[in-house]
Amino acid sequence: MPDFIYLASQSPRRRQLLEQLGVRHELLLPDENEDAESLEVVLPGESPTAYVQRVTQLKLDASLARLRRRGLPPAPVLCSDTTVALGRTIFGKPADAGDAARMLGQLAGRTHRVLTAVAVGTARRCERALSVSRVTFADMSRQQISRYVVSGEPMGKAGAYAVQGRAATYISHIAGSYSGIMGLPVYETAQLLSSFGFKI
Repeated sequence: MPDFIYLASQSPRRRQLLEQLGVRHELLLPDENEDAESLEVVLPGESPTAYVQRVTQLKLDASLARLRRRGLPPAPVLCSDTTVALGRTIFGKPADAGDAARMLGQLAGRTHRVLTAVAVGTARRCERALSVSRVTFADMSRQQISRYVVSGEPMGKAGAYAVQGRAATYISHIAGSYSGIMGLPVYETAQLLSSFGFKI
């Protein structure tokens, strides 16, 4: 039975959720010369589902190559990607405060999807899962959006919000996986890790 995994993510929320599962993990982060951001470019006409699954697989491929290059002890690698979608429109991480305000203005008063893909893999095997949740935002005034953006919380977050932060003030309904909306669906992740022999 493996006793640890590599987590190829800088997200403190994903680390926290893995700790909740009681799984020992070590970070496997990109080298300085790796262009990790380029992996997240949306292809023309790409659906949110296809996008989040493709990006997660690219992250896993890059992480497994990194593992080999560094000559680290073998262990399964976990990668994940979260995207927010309104219809077929993908909301990534905001470029700046204005972009964050634009996204939140479009999400306010509407229901959108949060898709989180997870992949666990080794050089010989890969298992994948997809979590899809629905989040409904109440109406937000320009002042409320502005105050939230000024807090800094939207930056670096898909869809310009963090469900576990101040944004919860404006979320009237959730259907699906709360942990998936945070960035790592615990149920699906536990299933994947169990298939690799982890006792969870």
